[in-house]
Amino acid sequence: MDLDALRFGNFSKLGDAITDWEWMTKKLAELKNDAENNLKAKADAADWAGVNATVTREFVDKTADEFADAHTQADSITKILSDTRDELIDYRTQLDEAIARGRKKNLTVMDTGGGTFTVTMNVHPDRSAKGVDVPEPSQKDVDDLRDEVQRILHKATESDNSAATVLRLLVDQTKYGFSDVHYEDRDTAADAVKAADKLAKMAKHPDKMSLADIAEFNRYLEKYHDDSLFSERLAEGLGGKGTLQFWTDMVNAHAGARGSELKQMETLQRNLSLTLATASFSDSDEMQAWKKNLLKETNTSFHSHSGPQHFSPVGALGSQVLSSLMHQGEFDTEFLDDYRTKLFKQDIGAGDSNTNALWVKGYDSVDMVFGNGTGRDPLKGLFDALSHNPEAATHAFESKSDLDHILGTTRHTDRGESLGDALESAVTGIAAGDTTSMAPSHSAAQVKIMANIMHAVAQPDAGADLVAHGLGSSFGDMAAAYMPEISQTFAGPDSGAIFITHSETPKGLELPDVTRFLSATSADPSGRAGIIFGESIYTGNLLEAHLSNPSLFHGDQAQALADISRNAGIIEGIVGHSAANAEVNGAISSENEYNDALQAKGDFAKSWVNVGLTFIKVPEHLGGATMGGADRRRDRSRRRSRRRPSDHGSATRGGQGCGAVPLEPRPVQDAGFGQPTDAVVGRRRPG
Repeated sequence: MDLDALRFGNFSKLGDAITDWEWMTKKLAELKNDAENNLKAKADAADWAGVNATVTREFVDKTADEFADAHTQADSITKILSDTRDELIDYRTQLDEAIARGRKKNLTVMDTGGGTFTVTMNVHPDRSAKGVDVPEPSQKDVDDLRDEVQRILHKATESDNSAATVLRLLVDQTKYGFSDVHYEDRDTAADAVKAADKLAKMAKHPDKMSLADIAEFNRYLEKYHDDSLFSERLAEGLGGKGTLQFWTDMVNAHAGARGSELKQMETLQRNLSLTLATASFSDSDEMQAWKKNLLKETNTSFHSHSGPQHFSPVGALGSQVLSSLMHQGEFDTEFLDDYRTKLFKQDIGAGDSNTNALWVKGYDSVDMVFGNGTGRDPLKGLFDALSHNPEAATHAFESKSDLDHILGTTRHTDRGESLGDALESAVTGIAAGDTTSMAPSHSAAQVKIMANIMHAVAQPDAGADLVAHGLGSSFGDMAAAYMPEISQTFAGPDSGAIFITHSETPKGLELPDVTRFLSATSADPSGRAGIIFGESIYTGNLLEAHLSNPSLFHGDQAQALADISRNAGIIEGIVGHSAANAEVNGAISSENEYNDALQAKGDFAKSWVNVGLTFIKVPEHLGGATMGGADRRRDRSRRRSRRRPSDHGSATRGGQGCGAVPLEPRPVQDAGFGQPTDAVVGRRRPG
């Protein structure tokens, strides 16, 4: 910054801009509140069906979110501009005071252009003759004033430049809509960017990073991994190929880590994954290039550039490196779509039984995840990433041929558990590990995927064998989430008035497939626990709803309750018969294993099964603790809603469930499989 620019710059125009932004922020706050409390609230309360219940409701939700994001971005810009103006005015005051002090010592400061200036001693040859007592400045006085002015100009320049950098990063975050990044002041945003630049510089020389350096690296990542500007700046600093090279070098340098070193590396991998996930949502030109470069390098062989090479001569594939950094965090949908398309094409090309030959054979010394598996199969990391992004997961399994292939590979790989998590996310709309959100109503695409999964498991030629390859627990969870559709499938075509759901295609499942799927899944203790938990909660909520609001069913209420009870008995009968056969065959080791699994399902199932009663109007006292799940999902879905509309269908988001207090499932000793149940309380009749 030029000296005269700071001394004589007119900050009134900046002040006018800030006033305009303050007015804009205030108006956007009003629009935001109106959108949330009027537009969205009325949409949530509306008793919509068909297209309105999905497309229109989702459009309203996204519109409300955009107003919220617009307000957030405007507020950040206002505060950054205001902070910067105040800082520059303060630096101008400091500069004027320094120059005034210099003048008293007979020193003059002059702007020489291009950010330079001079400090000179004034010459008064006749001062003695005139008797003027003007002090003679020393060289130290000159140097001190020069250094002080230089420090002030440096700080002012840093304030100005960092504000410009932060504002550019902020507005470039998304090409469509507004960014939800929020900062209270310029310093906070600037510190995040500065931290990212520091880490990017450290990462250029991983061989020089000591354990203390890695600990510092982790502290910054831990603090900022959810910060969009930090994450983007670090990713840009590393570069696409550089990101993969950095992790390759770190893994190689710390191969065989133990104790505290292992702990540091596991933490680094987790934090770096979360940071890159956050960065992936940016739409800036730089981040678009970063993502393209990552995908371009998936088939590149990466070798360490520092230290002895612990990998085999073939190195590690770029896809192996990238997927090892995708186990944590929610990545951008479009990025996951592109990456998944590329990996699926390669995996399918190898055939169901040759996936290990494609990804594992020849990479025997590669360990990208420090003993937590090997990281050689890149689809495991991809599936973990999909499990954290339900929208991308739904896209991934819409193709029946792709789904059938991926399911078929589980017999020849150890990717079953990760795949199960991704499938759960795809058909339920709930991210893996999320116990706070309530499941949205099922879209037609989700129901179709669920039907295809059931059909695959129902195949007589070892379809049930899929349950034993790490998928049993997830299949049980998915059955729990689909109790409304399963119940209508058993009850027949005219059962929608009793077995309430707002699924887009409640009759999208096939009875033979459902029966065989439930039977096969029940052979797994955790799968069986999921089914029983789901059936108990859905039945209990359904009974509560009909008893509290008889108008839900325009017919004999006793008949409705009897039908609900009968359906529960059918499902429990299938489960009980399968469990009995499994025990005879030695497939279930003990009842304790099932009971432990049952207990572990609790929090999750309460979220999944409420999808059955989504949007139903029931008495207020049945609201329960599960209301408001849609609001808790907003932070995640808002980021996705800023994206360019894609060609894929997606799960409907939004809405509230009745949340009636669920009945707890019975332990195995009192399961009463196949027994008639009491229509009022859903328990087995005594005797």
